[in-house]
Amino acid sequence: MSALSHKVDFAIIFSVKHANPNGDPLNGNRPRTDYDGFGEITDVCLKRKIRDRLQTEGHAIFVQSDEKKTDGLPSLKARADSDTVGLGKDAFNPKKNSKDQTAALACAKWLDVRAFGQVFAFGKEADAAGVSIAIRGPVTIQSAFSVEPVSITSTQITKSVNGEGDGSKKGSDTMGMKHRVDSAVYVAYGAMTPQLAYKTGFSDGDADSIKAILPKLFEGDASSARPEGSMAVKKVIWWQHNSKAGQYSSANVHGLLVNLIDSWKKKATEGDATVLSQLENLKSENASLLELKDLKPDIIDGF
Repeated sequence: MSALSHKVDFAIIFSVKHANPNGDPLNGNRPRTDYDGFGEITDVCLKRKIRDRLQTEGHAIFVQSDEKKTDGLPSLKARADSDTVGLGKDAFNPKKNSKDQTAALACAKWLDVRAFGQVFAFGKEADAAGVSIAIRGPVTIQSAFSVEPVSITSTQITKSVNGEGDGSKKGSDTMGMKHRVDSAVYVAYGAMTPQLAYKTGFSDGDADSIKAILPKLFEGDASSARPEGSMAVKKVIWWQHNSKAGQYSSANVHGLLVNLIDSWKKKATEGDATVLSQLENLKSENASLLELKDLKPDIIDGF
């Protein structure tokens, strides 16, 4: 299959209601915010969810989460070395294959490698001393930020059962905290670059696979911090350019949505409809709001 033939820009608009979309472990697992109080979800978190949805759809994924492993392999090294992935034990042996050959084998096997890239770092064994293979992927995703500062509610919780001991005294971990974002709308931007896709073999079919799972990005991702239905994709906006170079820069394309949301926020302060309700009414038939000359977006409803 040939490499990606058109540059693509996209945006994901989603709502969060009474959930912790991405806790910060260095801040008591509170929802991440920037210095101005806007909610943040890291690009790493979003890529994890994309990998999980692609894996659910049957695609081969290299960086699998511990909770969703489908091949039973305990680590990335075991996955790279295992014969079960069809590469063979010599695929990552620098004495057997060049870096380019190894990178090509990895990209051919795993969709997330040829999409996001990967660094295969080796230890100091005799066969691989000082060797690492860096693959630069064509798909980039920015961290998501809320369109307005978020309100965070923190709740004290207690544990009613002791984890150890005779039950006569409460353990030191009896008390705890849970945090949530009460209600917010987040936006994440991304792009797909054909020039880099040529090197990894990322194809139009791969781009379509990612496009298909973005509207259901949070399905199957429920947890205590993110109850089912508390996070939902509202719109996916997909701009496909007519060439590999693209008619416009990603900054100009993404700026269309930035400016539109800013105008809606201004109207909301004047008593008009909220940003979320405006997004709900954003349909393909009025895509001209996000259209540049000869670049019309595909507006897809969330799942």
